[in-house]
Amino acid sequence: MSDAPASIHARRQLLDRMLAEIRPRLHRYAARMTGSAVDGDDVVQETVVKVLDSPPDIDNFSVLERWLIRVTHNTAIDFLRRRTREDARHADEELDMIVDHSARIDAFDAALVGFRIFARLPPLQRSTVIFKDVLGYSLDEVSNFTDSTVPAVKSALQRGRAHLKELANAPDDAPVPMLDARERRLLATYASHFNARNFDAVRDMLADEVKLNLVNRIQADGKARVSNYFENYNRLNGWQLGLGFVDRNPVLLVFDPDDPDGAPLYFVVLEWSGNEVAAIRDFHYARYALEGAQVVVVERLQAAV
Repeated sequence: MSDAPASIHARRQLLDRMLAEIRPRLHRYAARMTGSAVDGDDVVQETVVKVLDSPPDIDNFSVLERWLIRVTHNTAIDFLRRRTREDARHADEELDMIVDHSARIDAFDAALVGFRIFARLPPLQRSTVIFKDVLGYSLDEVSNFTDSTVPAVKSALQRGRAHLKELANAPDDAPVPMLDARERRLLATYASHFNARNFDAVRDMLADEVKLNLVNRIQADGKARVSNYFENYNRLNGWQLGLGFVDRNPVLLVFDPDDPDGAPLYFVVLEWSGNEVAAIRDFHYARYALEGAQVVVVERLQAAV
């Protein structure tokens, strides 16, 4: 009995270490299932909360990995069901394109396909292609993750591959996202003050109960606790904020100021309550979230004058 607390502590350490190591893999799955880097992070965060609230009695690293993947899959399916109830367009589980399932998919890399394209596959096709072709799990493992038979997984995988290839090769006729005037003004004001390191002006834009999520690192509530976040940025170099979209979500894109033609390094999502910032989600420590995301650069900004 005296060893119980030590055993529990050791399992919690293993769980914490596993979560830190596997989080990018969980996000690669969840982002493709939801069609969005931001929604994928919502799923991963919900998974982490579930896991930490009810940690498993598992002390085997490989078994723990498979358990975490399964929890993430179930959480993603729950997320899609909630979204289905909110948007009738996602209620057509059986709606499928007529494709040639004998089509060759040689040299077709599913990992390079954008999240939004994955989201157009029916969920079982989507999950099997992601598990097998993006994350490299075996058919038996995919069967276990999805509660499906191996023949059902094989069928969904074949159909999903062909469907995904057709979608990926089709022209994207979606309109380019646009910031409305109000959101552009608010984001530009915040970013320009941030670039000027005028963090007092940035704090003036915060709601009293502002929430900070420094993804994969810390969370904090309230202006006083969030202040450390700005102080840490003030000590850093190598960043400059601009305006853009990630998977059609308005964001602040973070660039290397010494690389004027370079791609964004990571991004920050702001939520607004009126003209105040109600929440900040910063992907500085989760740069994997941009892998496969659709990024649109609207404007690189200079410091406020």
